[in-house]
Amino acid sequence: MKTFKVLGGGCRNCEVTANVIAQAAREAGVEIQLDKVTDMAEILGYGVMSTPGVVLDGKVVHAGGIPAPEQVREWVRG
Repeated sequence: MKTFKVLGGGCRNCEVTANVIAQAAREAGVEIQLDKVTDMAEILGYGVMSTPGVVLDGKVVHAGGIPAPEQVREWVRG
C-alpha cells in the first residue's frame, strides 16, 4: 500500500490536492493511506517551503500548487 501525505495548513489547495489523490486511487482501484500534515515544523522537516506538498512513501514528489491529475495517476499506478 502506498502512503501519501499532503503537507499544508488546510488551505483550499491542500484540500483539492488530497481529493485529487483520493479520486485517482479510487479510479485505479488502488488502496492508499492518505494523511494530511498541518504541523509547520513537520512540513519544514521535509524541506517544503511552498504548499501544498505531496510526500509519497517518505519522499517529497511535489511542492507548491495543485499537482496535475495525470501526475497523480502516475504516482498511484507507479
